[in-house]
Amino acid sequence: MKALVICTGGGIGDVLLATPLMHALRARYADVVALTAPHHREILSRQTVLSDVWLEDRSFAAQAARIAAAGFDAAVVTWATLRSATLPFVARVPTRVGQARRAYSALFTHRVVVRSELGDRKTHWTQILLDFARAIDCDVDDPTPSFPLAEAERGEADRLLDENGVSRSFVLLHPTRGIAASRAGWPTVGLVALARAMRQVTDSALVLTGTKADGALAAKIASDAGATSLAGQTSLGTFAALAARARAVVAMDSGPMHVAAAVGAPTLGIYALQSDEPDRWSPLGRKTAVVRPTYPCPPSHRKETCPDFACIAMLDVPRIVAALGGLISERTESPLGS
Repeated sequence: MKALVICTGGGIGDVLLATPLMHALRARYADVVALTAPHHREILSRQTVLSDVWLEDRSFAAQAARIAAAGFDAAVVTWATLRSATLPFVARVPTRVGQARRAYSALFTHRVVVRSELGDRKTHWTQILLDFARAIDCDVDDPTPSFPLAEAERGEADRLLDENGVSRSFVLLHPTRGIAASRAGWPTVGLVALARAMRQVTDSALVLTGTKADGALAAKIASDAGATSLAGQTSLGTFAALAARARAVVAMDSGPMHVAAAVGAPTLGIYALQSDEPDRWSPLGRKTAVVRPTYPCPPSHRKETCPDFACIAMLDVPRIVAALGGLISERTESPLGS
């Protein structure tokens, strides 16, 4: 039996948090294939539970024909658009699972009401996605996302550390989140204070990470805090290998935060906005913790609309480093045994 998972939307975290659903399907279906956006290939191509990863890079007709030719018994659409909902219908996949309460929901044979749409603000997103698998009697005991590492990625992480003179005893700070439009106004004062405190409380070198677009911001924080920035110098896999090597990772609520937790790094997630939802989006891994928002954001200040991100400038640094100290004190060895 064969199942198709269509997860073409969302960011790094959304796709990574869908991997437990894929594991759930694998318990029943001998072959599980994922259809995803090209920029998410790096996440899913490493998932050993998947037989293949297809990219959403074809015309609708060509993609539907490919799905039909594969002879899938079931298709699960994790967060549908009209296109992704229509593809398995046109391809005549007999069992089709997707969201209820949508204009296109009639295209699915099994319709799942998303718990958050009923006012549930506490259930973790992995459990919400697993509801789609449960609709066809599939489940998994361990809902932790997976992010297997390649030896080449571990080697590249070691090379970067060596070339930048970073001791193997280091902590990692990922100071941004995926809000490209707000990067120009992302405050650094609170993050510099956090970076300095992280170095002091851990007595370790500090490494900052980020995308190429985060480079200038990360470089400023690193310069002001006496740290090293590797922003823009890593693939997602190399970032994950760095996280696995670190004593601990402190990250803003972001896709890389979820990646760090998935590779087993002690991971502390910072949720700065009052509109953030730590219960739903907390990192899942061997050792994780969250710092909930304290800054009194106005209700209208959501991550997409906040004009100044004052909560970042006013980070509760003592509370963050106290939580970090707790993570480090309870860690006895590297998650990779190195």
